[in-house]
Amino acid sequence: MYATSATAALTRRALLRTAFTAAVLAGTAAALAPVLRARRPRQTVTPAPLTEETYRGRHIAVDLAGVRIDGRPLHVMRRADGSYLSGINHFESFATRLELARAAVDELGTTQLASAAPHHG
Repeated sequence: MYATSATAALTRRALLRTAFTAAVLAGTAAALAPVLRARRPRQTVTPAPLTEETYRGRHIAVDLAGVRIDGRPLHVMRRADGSYLSGINHFESFATRLELARAAVDELGTTQLASAAPHHG
């Protein structure tokens, strides 16, 4: 009789160990799935410019992603009242991003924007 209860205990123990291992693996997979999905390279699509023009010899493109002058990004901030500020002139706001870009070109003159915006922090 002792052998039968020992075998039954061993079988229960093996069953519980297997179930616990499966639960741990399933939980780990569920936790890592969003991380692994996020690592997949995404196709990037450059949005078509909403407005594109040449102003004082400089190419201005305004799209959903932002404002570019001669292909370089201009740091643009939206104010609470709906107007815009730029990294070029923090003290004046403009009703549209196109007006802001033109004012930035006026301020820059012949100087180019930096190829990468400085990181705050």
